[in-house]
Amino acid sequence: MSQLTHSEITALFLALGLLLASARVLGELARAMNLPAVLGEISAGILWGPTVFGTFFPQWSVYLFPVSGGGALAFDGLITLAITLFLLVAGMEIDLSTVWRQGKVALYVALLGMFFPFVFGFLVGWWMPGILGYQEGTHHLAFALFMATVLSISALPIIAKILMDLNIYRSDMGVTIIAAAVFNDLLGWLVFAMVLGMLGVGQMMPLGYTIAMTLVFVLVMIILMPPVLNHVLPWVQAHSSWPGGILGFALSFCLLAAAFTEWIGIHAIFGSFLAGVALGDSKHLNERTRTTIEQFVSFIFAPLFFASIGLRVNFVENFNLWLTLVVLVLAMSGKIVGSTLGARLGGLPARESLGIGFGMSAQGTMGIILGVLALQFELISQEVFVSLVVMALVTSLLSGPMMQKVLRLKKARRFVNFLPSQGFVLQLTSTDRWSAIHELSTLASPLVDKKAEEITRAVYAREKMMATGIGHGVAVPHARIPGLTEPLVMVGLSRAGIDFDAPDAALAKVVFLILSPEEDNGLQLEILADIAATFKVKEIKEKIIGVNSYVEFLAMVRTAHGS
Repeated sequence: MSQLTHSEITALFLALGLLLASARVLGELARAMNLPAVLGEISAGILWGPTVFGTFFPQWSVYLFPVSGGGALAFDGLITLAITLFLLVAGMEIDLSTVWRQGKVALYVALLGMFFPFVFGFLVGWWMPGILGYQEGTHHLAFALFMATVLSISALPIIAKILMDLNIYRSDMGVTIIAAAVFNDLLGWLVFAMVLGMLGVGQMMPLGYTIAMTLVFVLVMIILMPPVLNHVLPWVQAHSSWPGGILGFALSFCLLAAAFTEWIGIHAIFGSFLAGVALGDSKHLNERTRTTIEQFVSFIFAPLFFASIGLRVNFVENFNLWLTLVVLVLAMSGKIVGSTLGARLGGLPARESLGIGFGMSAQGTMGIILGVLALQFELISQEVFVSLVVMALVTSLLSGPMMQKVLRLKKARRFVNFLPSQGFVLQLTSTDRWSAIHELSTLASPLVDKKAEEITRAVYAREKMMATGIGHGVAVPHARIPGLTEPLVMVGLSRAGIDFDAPDAALAKVVFLILSPEEDNGLQLEILADIAATFKVKEIKEKIIGVNSYVEFLAMVRTAHGS
């Protein structure tokens, strides 16, 4: 039996370690800059791939990331597993009941939002394929259908994150966009499954049987399987340890579904995606379990997959500006026009309709995944692949800001954005609220270039008007300070607790000092609201006093809103 050599095993683990570490670091850096994490993860792959590392260190590049041999096969197998598990998580985010509840508006947005870019892509791909980088000898119809699909699909995970960032995820508009994106994704993956069948992927059965079995599989997974899982999941949870039992069941279900679709001639990820849809629709898959599965996949396997994208091609040598612009214009124009028209036909006002159009235009992860598969099966060239990746990232980056501008929204701002590391006090020495205010004011003095006495007087005056204990063990003394250009948040912990005269009579164990400019346009209220919302979370209230550093404090409060 053949096996990996000592050198191949060393290279494989070294490559995976470097790739995962850099992807996580750059992904977090992207998040810190309010950019999609996938942008940083792909950048990690570009740095390690032929674009940068391969150019300057070609021999080391071949050693770490071989294109043939046992190491290459093992790496490819792991990446295939990574994308399969990522599609499980993407499918779990789909709530089928949302689609039916939103009625005609979501249906119009979904259908027209897919129809226009699909038609644009298909017509250009069929009648003028050279404009889209068509290669002679490629299956012409499959190419045209692929371009139509990749230009019309939406990226549900990216769209959901954008809506959460804009604080409209649970609004009527947000639910409409999510419902339309769900329907859009289901149609898009179904069409792409047909494209793979036309290419003979799998070679297991004739195309007609593949299409028929695909349709049957879709109906079984979205209609019959959810009620079955509603009976199975409670039994699994009752007779197995948490989280191992439910995690093992979910992953096994995913892999079996993936194996089935691969067997009938459709890529494995289509099966894992629908397995996620079926699991996500079950009322017995609680939020805690969903989060566990998502974190298991999103922090390990997803960064590996997206980083591997940068290893596939040289992004500098294969960047074609004209091709990228054509792809970008076709994708955005079709998506925005179609989705906006659908919303208008559904009876929504013009401004909201245009906002929905931009909301549906993000193609991010889904567009990239389709591009990876098309490149793998030699349906597109490396130039087209690079253009599709750039298009997916650009649409994801533009979607949120354009929605914000069209709808005139203010992006929700969190108090941690104004909390410097110097503003964190692990243990306050004060035992009453007046001395606690003075202690934090003294620490804030050099950060705002104001005398401690001036800050203390302003906060004292506000505190005497109305006590600032808000309950849940939190106090928020605050004041407006002349000359400040932006807010400053200080925080001190008190294990014994300090009486800030809270409505629930609880002693304050977390004391925030909030200093804001005289004219802050409501920013102080946003900060206060964010603090109140954060410390309503039971886990935060119970564990925050046990942190040992600023970093631990920051990590814990960020989890309150998943930011």
